[in-house]
Amino acid sequence: MFEVLAYVYENYWRGDACPEPQQLGRKLSAVGFEAEEISQALDWLSGLRVGTVHEALPPSTAMRVYTPAEREHLGAECLGFVHLLEGAGVLPAAQRELVVDRAMAAPGAPVALSEFKMIVLMVYWSSGTEPDALVLDELSQDTSARLAH
Repeated sequence: MFEVLAYVYENYWRGDACPEPQQLGRKLSAVGFEAEEISQALDWLSGLRVGTVHEALPPSTAMRVYTPAEREHLGAECLGFVHLLEGAGVLPAAQRELVVDRAMAAPGAPVALSEFKMIVLMVYWSSGTEPDALVLDELSQDTSARLAH
């Protein structure tokens, strides 16, 4: 599913430039993706469109408390990454909620950090906003090979 999402992100500059699900499914099939992967990705993307309801959340300084199911599904690495983005002021509460919602809809537990970063990118993509260059760099890099100093 994440390969399909990466393809969609790379080939459609913004969420509103993406074709309707049925047409997108045909295009993805023509490119060579498997029907099951396409179906999962289209279902996931439809949830991304529905999730824009969270955009009405007012800015808040409240602390987000994650449910046990969210903590288990996201894992410490992904939750730490959310905290990093929030602390840097680049992930407002409304987008955070959409990220968490879409991560909970993703297969696998815990969600791998590389997959979680793709989810964050897709949330930015769907809202038509581009993260600043440093955030985009962080979302695009594989940090597993980094050494701690």
